[in-house]
Amino acid sequence: MKKLPTIDMVNTGKRIEKLRRARGFTVSELQECMGFNTPQSIYKWQKGKVVPTIDHLVALSSLFDVTIDEIIILTGSSMK
Repeated sequence: MKKLPTIDMVNTGKRIEKLRRARGFTVSELQECMGFNTPQSIYKWQKGKVVPTIDHLVALSSLFDVTIDEIIILTGSSMK
């Protein structure tokens, strides 16, 4: 039986933080770009507590100039 891939939330969060820093965005700047009133969502993403919604992933990929696949870290994609 094929084991389906899942999103590794913690490592995806680390990737978001790494990309944010590499592109020179502060959390406050990213918050403003995303149109959030508070930075809590960004901190939750970075800590791997939640993953961004698809529309936020599209926005992040545009801001960071990467594909969505370069943001999301998958786990469990092996065949059985």
